Order: sequence, then structure tokens, then C-alpha cells
Amino acid sequence: MTPETVGPLSRLVDVMNIPSRGQEIRVETSTEERNALAKDFGLPSIQALSGDFKLTNSAKGIHVTGVVKASITQVCVVTLDSFDSDIEEEVEVDFAEPSGMPAEPPTDINEYEPPDEISNGQVDLGALTAEFLALGLDPYPRKPGVDFDYRDPKDEKDSPFAALGKIKTGE
Repeated sequence: MTPETVGPLSRLVDVMNIPSRGQEIRVETSTEERNALAKDFGLPSIQALSGDFKLTNSAKGIHVTGVVKASITQVCVVTLDSFDSDIEEEVEVDFAEPSGMPAEPPTDINEYEPPDEISNGQVDLGALTAEFLALGLDPYPRKPGVDFDYRDPKDEKDSPFAALGKIKTGE
């Protein structure tokens, strides 16, 4: 893995020596990393972004649980005003060596979620943090209290129900 392939946020963790009780790791981001991620995600800004993870050994490889928290600025799709919001995403991901991954998914594909790959004995908790931030973003953000209720007056005049309304009122 190289920084170019994983994006602006990378925190490689060696998983070969995780204690039996597990290991807790916190990912803190720098201003430069947040600015680069904001640009990648089309956000005006990311004020804060962190991930708190617990890594434990599992039969398949490594089990990661935790939470990603962020304070971001988004643009409302209705008013085009900027507004601040907070994101909190729960994380639960399994990682396995490529040799330990099943060749084929089980027959019920809806219940199968393949593990992410352990590469060179490492997992990237920075990339995982960025991924769960992306998953927590609303694709159509709305400023609190803003509702979209557009009705074209032409549609009401020309609708079949408008004609029925005229008959009923005797116009």
C-alpha cells in the first residue's frame, strides 16, 4: 500500500502482534488531512474527525469495532446554504489474510459480507475512518428546518383533476 492508493488519511497498524485482550487505537486527524478529505467528499469543511477502534483476534483474522465521529459543514440541497452537522457511525469490520478468505461466497449472498483484506500484515484504520465518514454523509443534506415542497402552478391547471374540479364547481 502506498499513500497514493489509500487516499489522504492513512494509519497503518501492524496486526500480527495484537495482544489476546485486544488493542485500542484512536485515529486523530490533522488539519491537512481533514482539508484533503473535505475536498475529496465535496464538503466545505471538516472541523473534526476521529475514530476510536478496538482490534481483537478472531477465527478469521482481525475483528475491528468502534465509532467514527465527525463535525462537518455541508451545503443544503434546497437553499444552498452551508450548515454544520455531526456524524457518528458505528464500525464493525472483519479483516482476513487473502489466503484465509473463502473462494466462493455462501449460497445466500444476502448474508455474506466478505472480510476486508489484511495487506502485508497491516490494516489501515485511517482509510477505515474515511470510509465510515463517507458512509455517514447524507447524499441530499438539508439544513435543519428546511423542507422541499415544490408545486408547479402549471401542473395544477392542466391536470385531469383540475378539469374535474371545474365540472364540480360549474365553471
